[in-house]
Amino acid sequence: MSRLPTLSLPHGGGPWNVMKNAFGDPAPFEELAAWLVAVGKRYRGRAKALLVISAHWEERQPTVHFGKAPGMLYDYGGFPDFTYQLKWPAPGAPEVAARVEELLKGAGFTPGREEDRGYDHGTFVPLMVAYPEADLPVAQLSLVSSLDPATHVALGKALTPLRDEGVLILASGMSYHNMNGFMTGDPQVAKTARGFDAWLNQTIALSDSEERNRRLIAWELAPGARECHPRSEHLIPLFVAAGAAGADLGRTDHSQDLMGVPISGHIFGE
Repeated sequence: MSRLPTLSLPHGGGPWNVMKNAFGDPAPFEELAAWLVAVGKRYRGRAKALLVISAHWEERQPTVHFGKAPGMLYDYGGFPDFTYQLKWPAPGAPEVAARVEELLKGAGFTPGREEDRGYDHGTFVPLMVAYPEADLPVAQLSLVSSLDPATHVALGKALTPLRDEGVLILASGMSYHNMNGFMTGDPQVAKTARGFDAWLNQTIALSDSEERNRRLIAWELAPGARECHPRSEHLIPLFVAAGAAGADLGRTDHSQDLMGVPISGHIFGE
């Protein structure tokens, strides 16, 4: 089986996939949807399972979901009733979860186990678009609530063998995430976001993976870092994808403006 890449997906805002008009101009959401559909088609025949690291799950220690049939976790508010009836019944992947646990323990982590948590919107919203058939098994791994960058790069490094075992590692977050900045139309907000996005895309493309990871770990030194990420939970999943890439190169696979700011999606190893 050929080695799979790792990906970092921007998951948009709330249940955008079923109400694109609620976020202003729907055209950018159609653009994001088209990319997610293309991602799904690109790896459907190669992946036997997905491992998702969502910005919307944090625990004190890295925690692995072992459920066989996860439900839905509608972790957003203020949307129409029908958005709380969405279904994406992908099966869980306990065997993959056990392998994730084994790899993390081998790397010196003390992972927790969880069986009841459903798919949060960082998981089900983009994957409803990319994999609407919901037939690939899905394992889930939490962030560590410290949001320490080096910890998450190390988590990724521990997961690298999964790429040779048919597991597609998907980090779901946002390359920009300041709720006060979205849809403001403020040119200074957009300028700051463009500066950070350029830094991030340049860093991802560095040919030296160790330098890439060092720069990611020191992300707060980037231009506009904290203006773009007042809290870093939506950026941190990317660090897991970068760590799991090992020495493989990264690149920007998708760039666009969304809700008034630039966002990017990244791929490592292909």
